[in-house]
Amino acid sequence: MNTPFGGNEKMVDKNKIEKEFVFPFVQGQEGVVYFIGIGGIGMSAIAKFFHKAGLKVSGYDKTATALTKELEASGIAVHYEENPELIPKKADLVVYTPAIPAEHAELVFYRENGYKVVKRSDVLQLITESSFNICIAGTHGKTTTTTMVAHLLTNSGFGCNAFLGGISANYATNFLSSKRNVCVVEADEYDRSFLKLNPDVAVITAMDADHLDIYGTTEAMEDAFIEFAAKVQEGGLLLKKFGLKKGKELKADNVLSYSLQNESADVYAANIRLADGGYEFDVMLKDKMLSDVKLNMGGMHNVENAVVAIAVADSLGIDAERIKAGVESFKGVKRRFEYIIRNDRIVFVDDYAHHPEELKALITGVKTLFRQKKCTVIFQPHLYSRTRDLAKEFAEVLDMADDVILLPIYPARELPVEGVNSEMIIKKMSNESSRVMSKDELLNWIKEKYAVNIDNEFGEVLVTAGAGDIDMLVEPVKDMLTK
Repeated sequence: MNTPFGGNEKMVDKNKIEKEFVFPFVQGQEGVVYFIGIGGIGMSAIAKFFHKAGLKVSGYDKTATALTKELEASGIAVHYEENPELIPKKADLVVYTPAIPAEHAELVFYRENGYKVVKRSDVLQLITESSFNICIAGTHGKTTTTTMVAHLLTNSGFGCNAFLGGISANYATNFLSSKRNVCVVEADEYDRSFLKLNPDVAVITAMDADHLDIYGTTEAMEDAFIEFAAKVQEGGLLLKKFGLKKGKELKADNVLSYSLQNESADVYAANIRLADGGYEFDVMLKDKMLSDVKLNMGGMHNVENAVVAIAVADSLGIDAERIKAGVESFKGVKRRFEYIIRNDRIVFVDDYAHHPEELKALITGVKTLFRQKKCTVIFQPHLYSRTRDLAKEFAEVLDMADDVILLPIYPARELPVEGVNSEMIIKKMSNESSRVMSKDELLNWIKEKYAVNIDNEFGEVLVTAGAGDIDMLVEPVKDMLTK
């Protein structure tokens, strides 16, 4: 293997990478691990990790989903009733997600009876204690970038253990395993979880205002990213998006900036061409160029994600042709600019976008790739606090679409906030073709009006976006559009 980081032996503990991955043993005779909130994207990845290692894994979640059904099919017991009678009493480790309320009956039982109870972030810290860690952080872009890095390492034969915040379309999972002592981790800024990680390579994709219910101010959130950058191990590498506010305060022993196509950055794309719903481009690295890279997914923001993923793979000494083959074979992430239908009449895209900057990238990508098609966006706001704090920004971005439908706010972990609703965004929009619908009203509108009135000359683009349960509407909408 080539020495990482351009051949400078002092920059990394090469032996750390070459060691075989060591599973962190959970003390106890039974090896029983219980998850409260097991169906979460991050929680389920760790549950799969422990299950693969041979431990007895089970858990609770509020509702059955495709993820929980997958866990059950693999032999992991899951129940959907908040009931201490149903939980294992010999659990060696209890893992919970911050989204679980403190008064949750099962969580209260374990805490009051002296069990070892930890957050998901504590377990990731334990898992990655002695591995070479590639940690991707940012208020948006991190899931696609993390999944792309994991794919480049896996597809090239380099290998990694990966904990993803989305379902990889290549592998149909959010967890990858390898004997290689390398972990690729989506570093979540929510609840300051990413500060428990110790990156050897860190990526910061964005630092836009978000999670202000946790941080209070944008400045406090930015300070957390500065602290995350400072955790890069001695001799490690930090890749930061060029032009970030407070970017100069993001420091490590080795720092590279990256950009979509700003030539002032250390790594950037050049000669970008549209190619059948995707892109071809060259990547300018500090000491070389990768020419004619092919990315088969939409959105210019995904070209930028590919640029930094390529830089990570290159820093590990992976061969350029293998990197290019990995990018070309990358199928994306479920719910990240995911093509549900793609033909001359109708293009249907589903995306997880739930922040104004993510929506902006999504809508810009759609309108760039399909310039002549009318663009209708169906958006489900996520969290009362985010809607309240960013209503003006959401309105400005949604005005980019030709037609807009908002679903009621998905509350997730929050209780309703008086005066905060989806109409709050509509009132700030200038696009008069915007309104709020319930899910039932939306499905009826799709069936009775939208599906039968699609412009057959140029075709149309329909986008569903949001981080709540809007994904449950994708299949019924797809059915209506194909019939």
